[in-house]
Amino acid sequence: MDLHLELRPDVIAAEGRRVGLERALRDAVRDGRLAPGERLPATRRLAEELGISRNTVKAAYDQLVAEGFLTARQGSGTRVASLPAPDAGPAEAAARAREPRFDLRPGSPDVGAFPAAAWLRALRRAIASAPSLAYDYGDPRGRIELRTALSGYLGRARGVVAPPERIVITSGYVQALALLTRVLDGSTLAMEDPGLPFHREVVRRNGGRVVPVPVDDRGLLVEELGNAAAVVVTPAHQYPTGVTLHPGRRRALGDWARARDALVVEDDYDGEFRYDRQPVGALQGMAPGQVVYLGTASKTLGPALRLGWMVLPPHLVDAVADAKLHSDHHTETIGQLALAELIDSHAYDRHVRASRLRYRRRRDLLLDRLGGRRGVRGIAAGLHALVEVADEADVVSRAEAAGLAVGRLGEHWHTPGTAGRPQGLVVGYGTPRERVYPQALEVLAGVLGRGA
Repeated sequence: MDLHLELRPDVIAAEGRRVGLERALRDAVRDGRLAPGERLPATRRLAEELGISRNTVKAAYDQLVAEGFLTARQGSGTRVASLPAPDAGPAEAAARAREPRFDLRPGSPDVGAFPAAAWLRALRRAIASAPSLAYDYGDPRGRIELRTALSGYLGRARGVVAPPERIVITSGYVQALALLTRVLDGSTLAMEDPGLPFHREVVRRNGGRVVPVPVDDRGLLVEELGNAAAVVVTPAHQYPTGVTLHPGRRRALGDWARARDALVVEDDYDGEFRYDRQPVGALQGMAPGQVVYLGTASKTLGPALRLGWMVLPPHLVDAVADAKLHSDHHTETIGQLALAELIDSHAYDRHVRASRLRYRRRRDLLLDRLGGRRGVRGIAAGLHALVEVADEADVVSRAEAAGLAVGRLGEHWHTPGTAGRPQGLVVGYGTPRERVYPQALEVLAGVLGRGA
C-alpha cells in the first residue's frame, strides 16, 4: 500500500526522526486518515520511501504498539488498532434520539430485495463481451446495447413508442428533468398540485418557471393548463394522491399538447406496479410526438444504480444529447451494459413480477391492519397509499411520539398551509424490511385508531 506521511522538519530538528515519525503516524490514526484494521507498510519499505533507517521505523512502530495506536501480530504485519469511539456530542445524540423506530415514508423501494445474484451474473456477462471501447468516453445518449434493450422492453411492457435513436440514458429522473428544463430555456412548466416539492425545485434551479395545476379524483385538470410550454404529469399513479389519469383527460391532454405545440412530460416512476387490473399503458403511446417519457430503475431495482431514460420526440433528441454531453458527458457505462443484459435475459421481467407480488402483499396487509379503514386512496398501484385524516398535524405528532415516520400530504402543495385543503398521510410500504413491516403497521393503526 502507499502511505502519505509528512514528517515535520521542526519536530525532526528538535526531537529526531523517530519522534517525528511517531507523531505523523499518531496524528494520521487520530484524524481517521488511517482507519482501524488498515495494514501499514513493512518497515523496510517505509524506511526506503522516507529515506530513514529501518531501525528508526521499527522503533516508531514499537512505541505506537505500546501506546495502543497499532497492533502487531506474527504473520499479519502491523495494523491500525481500533480506538475507543468518542462520546457523541449533544447534537449527534439528539439526532440519534430522533431517528424513527419504523419508517413508512414514501419514495423508496425495498432495496433489501435487490437481485444481487442476477445483477452479478449480468455484470459478468456484460464485461466478458464488452469491447475495449466500452471503457472509453461514449455517446452522450448512452450505450446502444441498453437503448436497444429498453426499446423492446418499454414497447411491450409499457406501450411506449421508443426507437433506440430517440432514447437518452440519464443518471436518474432528476437529471432527466434538469436536462429537459435547460433545453426548454426558461419556459413555463405546469406541475401537478399536489406534487413533489423537490421536483419543482429542480425545475426552478435549472431556469424554468413553475405554475401549479390542480389534481382531483380523476387526475390533472387539463382545462387549467393555460399557456404553459410543458406540463409534468404522473398519469399512471399520481404522486402523492395515487389517482390514475382518467381516459377522457388523457385524450384531452394529448389534444391540448397538439393544439398548442406544447410538451407533456410523463413521469412513469412506478408504472410497472399495478395490482388490481391490467397495468395502465404509458401516455406516450397516444402522442409520441408530443410526450417526453421519463423512466428509471430506481423503483424496480434501486436508486443507487442511478440509471434512467428519456424517450424523446425527434426534434428534441439532439438538443437533449448536447445538454447531457455538457452536463456529465455520459452516464457510467458498465451499469448500462449490465442492465441491458438483465433486460435481454428477461431476468429484469422476473424481478419486476416478483416485486409486484411482494408489494401487493404489503398493500393488502396495510389495508388489513387498518381494519378496512375508509379514506385510504391510491391503492391500485405503486408503493404508497394516501390515508385521509381530519387533523394531519396532530396525527403526525402522535406518530412521531410512537417512533413512526410517515409522509405528509400538506408538504406537497405548491402553497403549504392553505386552509380548507384535504389532509392526509402519505404512507410508503416499499421501504421497511419484511420482518418489521407488520410491527410498523400495528403502530400506524394504533395512531389512527383501528377502524376509525
